[in-house]
Amino acid sequence: MVLRKTALGAAAVVAVAALALAGCTGTPKGQTSGPSELSLDLTKLATTTPAGTEPVDQLKWNLPYEPSSIDPIFTWNYAENTVTANLCESLMRIKPDLSIEPGLASKVETPDDTTLVYTIRDGVTFWDGNLLTAEDVAYSLQRQIGPDTKSYWSDYFHNVASATVTGPLQVTVKLSKPDVLFAQAMSSAAGAIVEKAVVEADGQAFGTPKGNLQCTGPFKVGAWNSGKSLTLERNDAYWDTSVKPKVKEISFSFIADESTAINALRTGDVDGQFFYLPPAGLSQLQKSDKVTTTFGKSFVFWTLAAINKDGAMGDEKIRQALSLAIDRSALTKVVFQGAGIPAPTIAGPDMWGYGKDEFSAAYKKFDVKPDLEKAKKLVEEAGSPKTPIVLAVQGSSAVHEQTASVIQAAGQAIGLNVQTKVIPVEQFGNLYFDPTARKGLDGFFTTNYGDFADPLGVYSFFESTNSHDYIQWNGADGQIAKALQTTDDAERAKLVVDIQEKVTQGLPWIPLAYEPTTMIQNKRISGAVPSFAYLYSPWAVAIGGTK
Repeated sequence: MVLRKTALGAAAVVAVAALALAGCTGTPKGQTSGPSELSLDLTKLATTTPAGTEPVDQLKWNLPYEPSSIDPIFTWNYAENTVTANLCESLMRIKPDLSIEPGLASKVETPDDTTLVYTIRDGVTFWDGNLLTAEDVAYSLQRQIGPDTKSYWSDYFHNVASATVTGPLQVTVKLSKPDVLFAQAMSSAAGAIVEKAVVEADGQAFGTPKGNLQCTGPFKVGAWNSGKSLTLERNDAYWDTSVKPKVKEISFSFIADESTAINALRTGDVDGQFFYLPPAGLSQLQKSDKVTTTFGKSFVFWTLAAINKDGAMGDEKIRQALSLAIDRSALTKVVFQGAGIPAPTIAGPDMWGYGKDEFSAAYKKFDVKPDLEKAKKLVEEAGSPKTPIVLAVQGSSAVHEQTASVIQAAGQAIGLNVQTKVIPVEQFGNLYFDPTARKGLDGFFTTNYGDFADPLGVYSFFESTNSHDYIQWNGADGQIAKALQTTDDAERAKLVVDIQEKVTQGLPWIPLAYEPTTMIQNKRISGAVPSFAYLYSPWAVAIGGTK
C-alpha cells in the first residue's frame, strides 16, 4: 500500500535494499561502480531523435527474443510489436508525442455512443499490390470478436457486437454498450489490418516463419530464418508519399543475454535496441563514444502482479504490507541505475491524455515512502503466514534478479518468506495468458503498459472478468464498468481517480516504478522514435545515416 503522508522507516528499508543487492547480487552486471547518478524528469523525456539524412543499406536491430508470430492478433509483447509496428498499420496511428491521429482510416465518425463509422483511405495497397478494401478491414476486426477468438487483444472487443462493410470504403462498428477504450485501441495492434485472402489461405501458418504476412506498412517481410534473424525490406510502393524510408533493409537479431547484447551495441555488430528494462550495462553505453542513449516518453510501469488468489498474496493485507516495506526510491536508484521513476500508482503522468488537472491533484496525494512498522502490523493481522511467497523472475534480466532481492529482503524485514523461481525469457510471456504457466507461483514482475493515453486503459485490467486480473480482485468493478461507458472526458477523469484510489489500496498489482523507453542507437544512424509509440507505429521511417 502506498501511504498518503510521510512515514517512518525509510532509512531502514534503504539499508535493507542496499544489503540485498550487496549480499545477494552484488554490483549490477556490467557496472563497474555504484548506482548511477542519472535522474530522470518525467517532463523532459524524448519523443523523437533527429532524422537521419543518408541512405542506409542495412539497419541491424536487436530483439530480446525471437517472436513466435508476427500476426498482429498474437503480438501483445515487446519483440513482436517492435517488428510489426513497421509492417502492419492500424486504423488509427499513435504519434511520437503519444497523441492519436488517423491511420488507415482517414476519419472516424461517432453518430452515437455505440456506433463508430470508419472511412478507409482510398488507393492503399498491400505489399502484394492488392488494394486495401473495406472487406479486409471488417475481416481484421471480425477475427477478434466473440468468445472463441484467440486474439491477445480480445479485452478491447468484449463490447463489440459487429464490424460490417457499410460502403465501398466504409466499415461500421456496433458496440453492445458504450466503450471508450475501443476507439483508442484502434491505434494499437488491436486495430492492425491484414489481407483477408492471405489469412484464409495460410490458416495457422499466417504470420509465422512457415507462412506469409500481408500488411500495408512502409516495410515488408523479407526472410525469416527461425532461430537466427528476421529481415524486413523497404516497401517502395508505400501509400504515404510524405514518408520515404532511407533504410533499405532492417535485420533483426535475437540476442537475449544482456551482456552479449551490450557488447554487440558497443562494437557496432548491432545498430540499436529498445530496452524495456534498463540493461545492466547501461552506464557503459552512456559513456560510449559509439552509441547514443535516449530516454523516451512511455506508458510502461514496473510492477509486481499477484497471480494466486489462494496463496499469501491473495490476502490484501499481505499485499499492502509487502508494498509498504519496499523503498521505491532506493529501487529505482540502485536496480534501475537511475533510469526509472518511483511509482506511487500504476498509471503514470504520461498517460494523462485528458483530465490532467484532475489526475495531477489525485497523484499528489500519494507517497512512495515505506512504513515498516505498519507493514509488520498488517502481517500480524493477516495471521503471520509462514507459507513461502514464490515470485517468478525472468531469466537473463539483472533488473528482475535484483528487484527480487530487494523484495525478499523487504519481506524478511516484516516476517514474510519470499522465494523466487527463474523462468526463461522465451517462456516468460506465457505467464500473462496461460494459467498452467502460473501454477505454483504467487506473483511475477512485469513491465506492463497502457496502450494509449488513458489511465482507464490500465485500470480496466482490474475488472474481475479481465484477463489481467489474475486473482479476480473485484474492488472496483462497478466504477470501472461505469467509466468505460462515460464518453465525457471530465466526468470520466473523476471516475478514474476513484478507481485509482481503490486499486492503489487493494493492490492486485503492486506499483514499483515508471519506465521511460531506453533506446540505444549507433552514432552512424539517427531518427528512431524513442517514445512508447515505437510499439505501434513505424518507428524506423525517419532513420537514416549521419554524416
